[in-house]
Amino acid sequence: MEKRSSFSGSIGFVLAAAGSAVGLGNIWRFPYLAAKDGGGLFLVIYIILALTFGFTLLMTEVSIGRKTKQSALTAYGKLNKKWGFLGWLASLVPFIIMPYYCVIGGWVLKYALVFIAGHGTRAAAENYFTQFITGYSEPVIYNLVFLLMTAIVIYLGVNRGIEAMSKLLMPILFVLIIGISVYSLTIRGNESTGGRTGMQGFAIYIIPNLNGVTAGQVMSTVMDAMGQLFYSISVAMGIMVTYGSYYKDDDNLVKSVNRIELFDTVVAFLAGVMIIPAVYVFLGEEGLQNAGPGLLFVAMPRIFEEMGVAGDILGALFFVMVLFAALTSCISIMEAICSGMIDKGMTRKKATITEGVIALVLSTVVCLGYNALYFEAPLPGGGTGQILDIMDYLSNNVLMPLLAIGTCILIGWVVKPKAIIDEATKNGESFKRRGLYVVMVKYVAPVLLLALLLVSFGIIKK
Repeated sequence: MEKRSSFSGSIGFVLAAAGSAVGLGNIWRFPYLAAKDGGGLFLVIYIILALTFGFTLLMTEVSIGRKTKQSALTAYGKLNKKWGFLGWLASLVPFIIMPYYCVIGGWVLKYALVFIAGHGTRAAAENYFTQFITGYSEPVIYNLVFLLMTAIVIYLGVNRGIEAMSKLLMPILFVLIIGISVYSLTIRGNESTGGRTGMQGFAIYIIPNLNGVTAGQVMSTVMDAMGQLFYSISVAMGIMVTYGSYYKDDDNLVKSVNRIELFDTVVAFLAGVMIIPAVYVFLGEEGLQNAGPGLLFVAMPRIFEEMGVAGDILGALFFVMVLFAALTSCISIMEAICSGMIDKGMTRKKATITEGVIALVLSTVVCLGYNALYFEAPLPGGGTGQILDIMDYLSNNVLMPLLAIGTCILIGWVVKPKAIIDEATKNGESFKRRGLYVVMVKYVAPVLLLALLLVSFGIIKK
């Protein structure tokens, strides 16, 4: 078995973990939910949940990783043999996510190259996105390139690959997000767009809209915010357990978790600043009701086209930024899988090649789901979906909540919270939210997660 690597310091760990957390969900889902759920009301609820619910899950998984020095596949069994099945569940989640994330990463790569080449107006054409994803060759090729980019980093290892790439990309990503956010606030529409301004859109984003708000709407906003946070911080995917296993024993775990939490929340907020003012100026309030790929690959190119020459430059910077976010997240997903293989006796080289081949086969099937293998199946939460949607629903809406509930029960009632608290404070660190952590992991988090699971199944209506 290969000797387990470790991050060189807390900065490398924080940037790698933050890179995992800052992904496509922050960019295309957070702004939509904030606009849909009353702007500032959603933000306030999200921040409260980040400081309680999010902190609890993040602290738990990172501590499990550092305590056991194992990947998610074997870490749970090391804590308690009877609960080793959680490790297999934790490894299944990234295994399902990896193929379709590479497909979406390929879409982002395509758009980044189109805008860099100065052909952004093509991407704004009607049906451009649909024609691209329903093609037979291009989506597969871009998917392959994105997968290779990810696999190369994993092949290079924790220090030369993941840590080095995170230290390079994350500062650039953060600077791009801030720059685009500032520009978005300065946008002014013309007569054809009603003279709307970016600052007006920003006001919609941050000022709570409490007109006619009911208790049911507040609970719906809580479920949306919790769902977004749950997916945003990369918990219940085996990632934070794996990255925690590379975290040195003498580094300050509590401080690092706080930094990851802060970084992810700031980036999620800035994603809204980037997108909501610009969408409001050019597409109005109705344009803010667009979530998912439609926001990123349809609405944003139209907005950049409206900006003229500035839009070509801004579009290129925007999609490069999104590409970096997608890449750092996909790297963490693949590492969670390969780390488990390494713990089972494979070399990193063999694990990377094995998972790379499997992901290529499955991601090609996902690409074909928009043409040769196209079908629509009903989803339990409502609506229909293709292959990608089914994989996303199974991993995000079913397996991840189940894994998180199992983790809370294991730590809260079997192993006991003291095991995590002792790990987090073994170097004398201060754990100011200790009491909050115990209450959250034993009682509040499992209930919230169960509610989220029931919402996903359509048993509870938002």
